[in-house]
Amino acid sequence: MRRADEQERRRLGELFAELCAIESPYGRERACADRVAMELRTLGLDVVEDDAGAAVGADAGNLLARVPSRDELAGAPAGPSILLCAHLDTVPLTGPVEPVLVDDGWENRHDAILGADNKAAIAVILEVARRAVAEPPPVGLELLFTVSEEYALAGAKAFDAARLRSAFGFVFDHATPIGEVIVASPTYHRITADFMGVAAHAGIRPEDGRSAILAAARAVAAMPLGRLDDETTTNVGTIRGGSGINVVPDACRIEAEARSLDETKVEAVVAEIVDHLHDGANAAECDVDVTIEALFRGYRVRPSAPQLAAAEAALHGCGYVPKRIASGGGSDANALIAAGFPCLNLANGTERAHQIDERVSVVALEGMLDVALALVSESAALLC
Repeated sequence: MRRADEQERRRLGELFAELCAIESPYGRERACADRVAMELRTLGLDVVEDDAGAAVGADAGNLLARVPSRDELAGAPAGPSILLCAHLDTVPLTGPVEPVLVDDGWENRHDAILGADNKAAIAVILEVARRAVAEPPPVGLELLFTVSEEYALAGAKAFDAARLRSAFGFVFDHATPIGEVIVASPTYHRITADFMGVAAHAGIRPEDGRSAILAAARAVAAMPLGRLDDETTTNVGTIRGGSGINVVPDACRIEAEARSLDETKVEAVVAEIVDHLHDGANAAECDVDVTIEALFRGYRVRPSAPQLAAAEAALHGCGYVPKRIASGGGSDANALIAAGFPCLNLANGTERAHQIDERVSVVALEGMLDVALALVSESAALLC
């Protein structure tokens, strides 16, 4: 497929800004889902929404649409197809979103996220769909828009990957320069610990109390935290407890995480964290309940994988130098690969995702469109 023309680039920017202005924090994706579905239906495509919303506590489900190939439109049986995937939700908002162009880049006028994660990818995929309808490619396209990705990939995990017909797919959800190709992603565990002590007046009879906060503090102080090695990280993200400065706290909750590209390592560090939680509770004569959740599994992409070959050829063709990287984050690719569907996560050129100074340059947004169009051509060369 040829590179984007000026009209397509202009329309891409307009659609991106419109999508960003639609608030869609995870769990509240309805308005964004409706806008995306309307765009697809305007192109003459059927859109199917699954029941993932009810399953994950969101007000919308995952959207799936298909664009037929050139041969299929001519009456031939359905041939090979590829998947393009993006998520509809954002992290929670701290203010309104008003996209503006500043120094050749899109930013939010207010102190809040822009939503380029992942609406840059949504806009790109919709523009690719428009081109594919007008100029049908040799391969068909499946377009998947998921909900609640920012909530531990909940929407993609609830999606029935058996519905997909494609040979492989591409996710556009890594906020780094275009050219980076994610070939490994970690297994991710969340650890929640509820410490239970005994309340007492802190000034009159503190010896009668058992401090749950002290138990939690001792546990956290003993934990291995931060970057443990090139493959493994841990973090304690929240700690909440106590009812008043003059009360020995009888309850405290901490939430921690552990990630590693090596599943054996992450299991070992989770076990060590749990040991420290129990040691901290025992030292402060408190009880503790520990919950461990494996929120997503890691993966490694084979060097010979066809989706990797197609991606690197597309990047080269668009003037980028492909760079294979291992990521410490997860994406819908984790959920789809775990479900048995081969796909690849690509950097999308956005900057500072989840931060109030999030942005994406016009050059990167338009470059992502060129790469996505090239992915269709290079995938067709492999599959047809």
